[in-house]
Amino acid sequence: MTDPRLPAAYLVPGSSSFSEFLSQQAPELLPSHRSLPPGSAADLAPHGTTIVAATFDGGVVMAGDRRATMGNVIAQRDIEKVFPADEYSCVGIAGTAGLAVEVVRLFQTELEHYEKIEGTTLSMDGKANRLAALIRSNLGLAMQGLAVVPLFAGYDLTTSQGRIFSYDVTGGRYEETAFHAVGSGALFARGSLKKLYRDDLDAQGCVTAAIQALYDAADDDSATGGPDLARRIFPVVGVITAEGYRRLPDDEVAAIADLVVGARMLRPDGPAASLT
Repeated sequence: MTDPRLPAAYLVPGSSSFSEFLSQQAPELLPSHRSLPPGSAADLAPHGTTIVAATFDGGVVMAGDRRATMGNVIAQRDIEKVFPADEYSCVGIAGTAGLAVEVVRLFQTELEHYEKIEGTTLSMDGKANRLAALIRSNLGLAMQGLAVVPLFAGYDLTTSQGRIFSYDVTGGRYEETAFHAVGSGALFARGSLKKLYRDDLDAQGCVTAAIQALYDAADDDSATGGPDLARRIFPVVGVITAEGYRRLPDDEVAAIADLVVGARMLRPDGPAASLT
């Protein structure tokens, strides 16, 4: 006996993709189906800025600064840009903040829906491909200045290692080695990580390197927010291992950030890399 409260489409076996189901049943709910007047809308919405990620033996770390900008104005000082996607992965947002958060929520639902329908989780490559499809569907808005460019990372249960994926606005997917950064301060963050990253870093060292990289990005990019010592606002940091995703408590991040800031008082340009 069918449930009269549910439309027939909800009771018919179909795709394990939630976004595909939504595009057929209620396309107006998808961010990509919203139209804008001609012209650029880039300056009309807050933008998230810098996200960094780095792998270590046994997992991966992702960290994001807390500033959102709208043109030359600081729109928000404590925005969160790093979110768990599922138990073993996370996504950091750069680009148009409001749309990016919607894409993240849709991605979270997509992974949960797949798991419920199929009875198993997607592989890391499968997750990365699903996110690429969601970004690709936003191309029309991206061409009007409302781009969403996330960074995706997770722990691969098959290979027992951390992995990082970056994207372009067309949904192009690229696997990164060791570390990566996206957003307006990415150039400076990647330069910092080139200097600080080592293959033998543990989780704590990886978190410290990520916070150092965000500090360097904030030092040269006005849209990236550094540690706010007066308001006690610090980066959001997630660590993913075989035990799953864990957001570091604010007091742990604050302790590391305080050490980084204290060291910069003596050496403003940060720690020097070995020449050998």
